[in-house]
Amino acid sequence: MDAALRAGIAIYNAGRQHAAHDAWEDEWLALEDGSRDERLLHGLIQFTAAVHHARDRNWTGAAGLAESGGDYLAALPADYRGVNVGDVRAFLAALARDPEVVERRSPPPLRYDGAALALADLDAPAAVAAAVVLAEHAGYDEDVFADAAAYAREALADGELDEFGVLLCDFVTETDQRALVATRLRQHVQRRRQRDSDVAGLFD
Repeated sequence: MDAALRAGIAIYNAGRQHAAHDAWEDEWLALEDGSRDERLLHGLIQFTAAVHHARDRNWTGAAGLAESGGDYLAALPADYRGVNVGDVRAFLAALARDPEVVERRSPPPLRYDGAALALADLDAPAAVAAAVVLAEHAGYDEDVFADAAAYAREALADGELDEFGVLLCDFVTETDQRALVATRLRQHVQRRRQRDSDVAGLFD
């Protein structure tokens, strides 16, 4: 969960509130309903959605999400799993009372262990997760990025950062070069798929 948590935090801090929830959603759905971790992710998802709606001036939607998001986070410590839950709760309470507050005051950055994580701060596992989300929201081939992430995670599990991991990290941080990085990534994925296809069934 930690990699997804950090990825979503950095995506949110980069101003991509709508995209941030996608980093957390699969992890959230897999958690036991009502557990602390489930309430954290559910609350963060509601928080980012509330901010997104407020910035679109959907005041009713923003206020409703702010209230429910605050409810999910209510029983958590102010600093749970290193996240500044207390700051988030305070802003959600203000947003629920007056959603137009977003036009007078910026929502708080999300912090992890005291730091407002930026995309450039992410370690490889979190950057891999962030790359998949950012690619989907930018309209890149989701299957290519999903396969690349699977290959990268295999290598990371063995303590290695392979070419897929490097390219996914570059996609996250090298914003001006994303199209080029995506092209190179697609080429690597196609070669890997072909290699896997060539050996499939040889030992059956």
